Amino acid sequence: MGTEAAGTGAVNPVQSIDFAIARSSHEEIGFLAQSRRCRNLWIVGFALMGLMLKVVIAFNTFGTNDVAAFYTFSRSLADHGLEWTYRNGIVWFSGLPIFNHPPLTAYYLQLIGHVSRQEFFRSYGLTFPFLLRLPGIVADFVVVLVLVQLSATDARFRIPSWALALFAISPVSLMVSGFHGNTDPVVVMFLFLAAYMCLRERPILSGIFFALSCQVKVIPFLFLPIIFFFWLARGATMRFTIPFVLLSVTMWAEPLIKFPTLFLKNVFSYGSFWGEWGFTYWLRLTQLPQFNGTRPFNLPWSAAAVALLFKVGIVAAVLVIAWRRRYLRERAVIDSIACAWIIFFVFSPGICVQYMVWLAPFILILSPALYAWLVFTSSVFLFFFYNTIAGGLPWYIAISTNKLDALNLWVPWSLWPWATLIFGMILLWKKAVAADPLLRLFSLQTLREP
Repeated sequence: MGTEAAGTGAVNPVQSIDFAIARSSHEEIGFLAQSRRCRNLWIVGFALMGLMLKVVIAFNTFGTNDVAAFYTFSRSLADHGLEWTYRNGIVWFSGLPIFNHPPLTAYYLQLIGHVSRQEFFRSYGLTFPFLLRLPGIVADFVVVLVLVQLSATDARFRIPSWALALFAISPVSLMVSGFHGNTDPVVVMFLFLAAYMCLRERPILSGIFFALSCQVKVIPFLFLPIIFFFWLARGATMRFTIPFVLLSVTMWAEPLIKFPTLFLKNVFSYGSFWGEWGFTYWLRLTQLPQFNGTRPFNLPWSAAAVALLFKVGIVAAVLVIAWRRRYLRERAVIDSIACAWIIFFVFSPGICVQYMVWLAPFILILSPALYAWLVFTSSVFLFFFYNTIAGGLPWYIAISTNKLDALNLWVPWSLWPWATLIFGMILLWKKAVAADPLLRLFSLQTLREP
């Protein structure tokens, strides 16, 4: 009988159950993968919608007075060259030049200035204001694609769908990239790509992207210790440093050879406006003469000392973050940059409104809930700013001034995102202490994974 049963191919009940479980698991995995792909398509769709909205806004508006300043820089570069522009710039403030951008930005301004004057491009509406904003619009889309890829392929970065959708069509991004007219979104893209390459263990590409971010604006230099110590802890310092230094020196060759002192002074000594953000706003409200200033240069000595103290404190805090967190897992590099951004915005003596895009992708990964609150409060702040300087809706051109009556209309709204970051900083610290009761704020002790 046993031989006959074997010959008929009778099925073992245990094998049947195992097969059913395996098939069910396979179908479930397939369903989850399909669901994830569908989600990613929706996010990319939102990003494309945001891109088109920004293109429409940029095509039909002039933007802020930053656009006019960049156009004047472009003509100056074409007529007089790089050194003359660094030396003279646009004389807004007491005869002091304000061209504080690295050479790559200058070269791009010169390029689009030439292109926008060609009849072929003008006939299609490709004007200087549009071409100035186009790289930032594309940069926003690239960051969304990287975030979608990161969230889909790396279990350490399961960003909620609602948060990715909010990032893809963020009102802050719409106003800054679509309307304002500056290079800040491009800085964010290159800095985020540099951090992304840390996750992928690509030190050479990390160095290249980090160098490119510093060629657009110099603010990413603040985060050099974080990325440098990250690669130092993994024995890849030279593979990061060599491409970073070579590309930076190559891009800066003209000013470093011809006028190094002027270049370094203009680019690295520039500070934002006093009394329009955070602690310095409260100091200006005291109406004490020693804190009564707005211009980035020629502040009263007390205001200048306070600004310097805040800047030194920010740099010191970033150095401590970089050193203590260097051995943590790869995800920590993005979290460290996010924490450094929070410290920067809480204690900075001044910011410009378009800076609100700087920290966005990093805060999104660190805490989606904090990101959502920051988007809401920043959107309110930016709306009142642009609506004030544009003279109400619809916006076409917006001229920002330092007149006190104008400042009093929009500066108080900056307290919303500032307070959001303060509360976020406190809550994140309490969460970290709850996870590790031995954690100390003022310490150089190296943190390691449990």
